[in-house]
Amino acid sequence: MTKSKVINTSGTRKRSIARLTLTAGNGLVRINGQMLDSFEPKLARMRIQEPLILLGDLASKVHIDVNVHGGGVMSQVDAIRQAMGKALSEFGGEKVKRMLLEYDRSFLVADTRFKETRKPNDSKARAMRQKSYR
Repeated sequence: MTKSKVINTSGTRKRSIARLTLTAGNGLVRINGQMLDSFEPKLARMRIQEPLILLGDLASKVHIDVNVHGGGVMSQVDAIRQAMGKALSEFGGEKVKRMLLEYDRSFLVADTRFKETRKPNDSKARAMRQKSYR
């Protein structure tokens, strides 16, 4: 009996963190215990499926299990995509990595932009306090 290869990766976007486990399997994808087919909204599901559709035959040979928390729905989706891209490139090798980079760099490289913090005595991050000269 051969031991199957297990790949653990993580992806981040804003406050969202996705932890992914990839094993050899039959194309099953679960997100927080929920099957990808029942994941809503539909746009988010389609964005998650992008790397799987792009790689096709390789995606049908792996089982992907994702735990994601924090942030909003779309930042969670971007974190999942990044974790998935990293894991699939590690599983598939240099050719897969090059293909993912050519299609969309965010599959492998984190977007480090963050919400700017609110300043003391101001209403918002960039808004200045109103002055009154009466």
